[in-house]
Formats: sequence, structure tokens, C-alpha cells
Amino acid sequence: MRNTIEKALQKQREKEREIANSETHSDDGNQTGSHQLSEEIQHTQETPNTVSTAGSSNLDPFNIDLQRLSENGHIALLGERKQINEEYREIKRKLLANAFGALAKTINNPNIIMVTSSRPSEGKTFTATNLALSIASEQDKTVLLVDADVLKPNVLNTLGLERRKGLMEYLTGDVSDISEVLYPTNIDKLKIIPAGKSHHLSTEMLASHKMHETVDEFANRYPDRVVIFDTPPLIGINESAILANFAGQAVVVVEEGKAKISDIKMSVERLNPEMAIGFVVNKSVHHDTDGSGYYGYYYAERKV
Repeated sequence: MRNTIEKALQKQREKEREIANSETHSDDGNQTGSHQLSEEIQHTQETPNTVSTAGSSNLDPFNIDLQRLSENGHIALLGERKQINEEYREIKRKLLANAFGALAKTINNPNIIMVTSSRPSEGKTFTATNLALSIASEQDKTVLLVDADVLKPNVLNTLGLERRKGLMEYLTGDVSDISEVLYPTNIDKLKIIPAGKSHHLSTEMLASHKMHETVDEFANRYPDRVVIFDTPPLIGINESAILANFAGQAVVVVEEGKAKISDIKMSVERLNPEMAIGFVVNKSVHHDTDGSGYYGYYYAERKV
């Protein structure tokens, strides 16, 4: 199989060569190109919601309103110090240690992390997006956020983004290359693959050899990449059990005061026993000594 990411990079290189040749033969020479680049850099620096440039992809980048996210309770990437930032730093440290530390040798695809829950509305997409944002702030890591909840996608809505083609269009062949649905963002180290359209054979599509090869490529192509899959709830949904066979780690989001112990046990039974499985307690009612609320977490250590 032709390597899809390599094809995407080749397309980018060809495009860059075309631009370079065009500038070389331009009457204005390189001065015009330099002036345009200077304007683009100045515009980027003046845009408050931009963490860095979006890279060289030919796709229109998603522009994430970071101020809006912070106001809606997400982690802050614009300089504010928030308790939730510290909570997700603690969670991601454990995930990154599993993905790139000593335990990584004992896990298949340790850098592939599925975020799920037992039942709907426990906060899995909120957790998945915050983890992606937090990991994207790392100096030596990149992150790909994939909305694999093809039955009820919510990543784009949570981030305040418009709907676009995504994973299902690639799996059904409506687009020929994964690069056509792998969108850059205004956060340089974060890329997003939306869920795309709904499909009556979504279970079979996610279980396909094409999906398996794509995930393997995500896992092995770049040594610094973390891939986060926002997946459907585990109970009553076949897609999540299928995706559990691809991921090396699972984060199960549990809503405090709502989740039942029986549901949590049933959820764990539907996961691959060889995975590293952790739990994030969402909507916690506990309080710090100063009276402020916080998002608690608990991460179960994998037995080896």
C-alpha cells in the first residue's frame, strides 16, 4: 500500500517547488515574496487566538478561538493560569510516560490513546479536546485529534468549528487520501481529523483493513506524535470495542455522582486487557482548601 502520509508530504514538496519556480521567474523577484511573508508573519503575531502558524498544508486550517474555549471552561493557552491546566498536565504526564517511557515496549501502539466513557454525556469529548490542547503545548510532541465518534460526533462543535469532510469520507473512498481530511489548526502542533458524514456501515468501516493500516501508520510514522481518538461510549456501542483493538491506551471518563460501578466494570471488560487503562473523574464536586472546584483524576496503573 502506498504510504498515505508520504504521499501528502510529496504533494506539499511539489507545491513548494512550483511556488519557488514561480517566484524565481517573477519580474518582481524575491523581494515581493519576502514582503508577502513579512505581512503574513505580522498578521500572525497580531492575532490573539493564534499560538503559532499552521504549517504548509494546502488545506484551510481550522481557526480555534482559544479565548472562547477558556471562557467555556477548557484549559487556557493564552497565558492565564488556571487550575484545570494543572489537572490536565498531571493526566497527560502519565499518558506520555506510558507512550514514550519504559512501559511503551510492553504496549501495542502506546501513542494511540482512545478517550471514552461508559455512557453518553459524561464529558469524554471535553476530556479528549483538553488533552489534545495540553499535549500540543509540549515542546517536543505533536498531537492528532481524531473524532471517531462517527455516530454522534462532537469534537468540532466543542471547539467551535465548522463541519468538514472527515474520517468516514476517507474510509468510504469519497476522498482518496487521508491528507485530504487531516486539517492543520492555528495551533502549530495540533491537527484534526473530523468524523465526517454518518454511514449505516460505520462499524464495518472502522473494522476495515483500511482503518487498521491507517492507525498503524499514525502510530509508527512519526516518533513524536500522539494520536487521540474521541470514541463513542463503551456500553451498547460496537464501534468503541473495535477501536479498542487499535489503541494502546484508554482513558475512561467517569462523571462523579452519576457513573455506576457496574457500568465501569462492564466498560473495562469491553476494552483490550493488554491496554493501559486510566480513569478521569469529571464534574468533580470536591473542593480545594480555597473553596474552588476542580476536576479530579485517577489513573489506574497497568499490571505487567
